[in-house]
Amino acid sequence: MKNRVRQLREAMGMTQEQLGELVGTSRQAINAIETEKNEPSIWLAYDISRVFHEPIEDVFLFEESERKSRADVSRGYACGTKRD
Repeated sequence: MKNRVRQLREAMGMTQEQLGELVGTSRQAINAIETEKNEPSIWLAYDISRVFHEPIEDVFLFEESERKSRADVSRGYACGTKRD
């Protein structure tokens, strides 16, 4: 999922380690989120958005994600079409 974590973190003059400490995770986890190698849990995403005083949907850009939601996958949707 695309996100603005790096942009917002750097605007606040904060390191990945500092952000990790504020939200209870590691610098490596913050790096993985920023580089889109990992998606945060909803609780971690919420905590990150609160640090930046931004709505969660302004930090994590769900509409820009190319990954299909787990709900769509479980319903048999792939690339916008339903498998029979």
